[in-house]
Amino acid sequence: MEQFSGYPTQEPDSVSSFSVDAVSSFSVDAQGLQKQIDELSNFSDTPSPSVTRILYSKMDVFARRYIKNLMGLSGLSIREDAVGNIFGRWEGYEPELTAVATGSHIDAIPYSGKYDGVVGVLGAIEAINVLRRSGFKPRRSLEVILFTSEEPTRFGISCLGSRLLAGNEALMKSLETVVDSQNISFFDAARAAGYANDEEDLPSVFLKKGSYSAFVELHIEQGPILEEEGISIGIVTAIAAPASIKVDFEGNGGHAGAVLMPNRNDAGLAAAELALAVEKHVLESGSIDTVGTVGILELHPGAINSIPSKSHLEIDTRDINEMRRNTVIEKTHQSAITIAKNRGVRLSEFKIINQDPPALSDKSITKAMQAASQELNLSHKLMISRAYHDSLFMARISPMGMIFIPCYKGYSHKPEEYASIEDIANGVKVLALTLTKLSLY
Repeated sequence: MEQFSGYPTQEPDSVSSFSVDAVSSFSVDAQGLQKQIDELSNFSDTPSPSVTRILYSKMDVFARRYIKNLMGLSGLSIREDAVGNIFGRWEGYEPELTAVATGSHIDAIPYSGKYDGVVGVLGAIEAINVLRRSGFKPRRSLEVILFTSEEPTRFGISCLGSRLLAGNEALMKSLETVVDSQNISFFDAARAAGYANDEEDLPSVFLKKGSYSAFVELHIEQGPILEEEGISIGIVTAIAAPASIKVDFEGNGGHAGAVLMPNRNDAGLAAAELALAVEKHVLESGSIDTVGTVGILELHPGAINSIPSKSHLEIDTRDINEMRRNTVIEKTHQSAITIAKNRGVRLSEFKIINQDPPALSDKSITKAMQAASQELNLSHKLMISRAYHDSLFMARISPMGMIFIPCYKGYSHKPEEYASIEDIANGVKVLALTLTKLSLY
């Protein structure tokens, strides 16, 4: 390996020897990293300070090229799979060993911010640069992954790339028929972006369990805890998994003035009552880790002077305890049946779209992250992730861990999302040192 910044190249004989001797040499190019975050945010379909970057859109393709260029400048060998997951690899001196991976996503929901996911991709590339500048040589290869479509914006599928990497055959089958809001099929969209040229290539995306010895994701917290407590690093012990439900009620419409209240079969009120029932069942769980949200509630025909004849709800419920979350789902289903009967409407659909299991971080990885934080003199705390991430599905392939950094007021998925470059740089250092420990193991 060529030398960087005057540091001698050597193959460390232990994790501790590198940590003690070289950690003080870790230098993050904070100015350059902030510039990259700002430049990437310009690949957006909405004006600054918001970011909108939808799967396989023109801006998504431009952003991917930007990332691949940075990977190349960092000396990584690059490959892409059939759906556009991008892998940048730094070959270790024992390349036959399974690699250590890190990464995140760069797609962004409409009118969101510029840090969600991006910190974990650009930060991972910078972590590689930090290690190169320090003179480190990895034993296990290190790989940076840009995951395709962590957000469900275009096709309603969250963590599309990482789900497929984890071998989700049901998802692969569903992609044959799924279309977006413009009736464009997944494969037409993918081909327009330069991927999925042959639908038969999709199984090649699947990775075998054990393909990586470890996976670590750096991410903004998307919550207020670290900032409020003045803590630099969050070490994730578990990721709460979502279950998504679609519910439809059908009643009788009519004129808002002419139909008297005792004679109504109002599908809108059925939906409203179910939304309150979701809140009730969540609060009854006995745990603060149980959450539920009715994020979509649509009424038909949607006129102020017309009684709703149809209603549609989409419900998100999450917990780190799968049984507790599933109890909420069952209670919600029973409430929907009862509400429909009492209000004289029909429950035409109660469909569980996905019901993913939560994931626990690997203890050896959390210990490595704790040790890295301590060696860097950074305060840290153990915490759970209530938002899901690609790490949730990478846990099905390899041992997994996540590093959180503070973000302003916990804001995320909106333009006000912000993380200071000092906090980002701290996260990059912890990631870099964790990668050394996992690579040398």
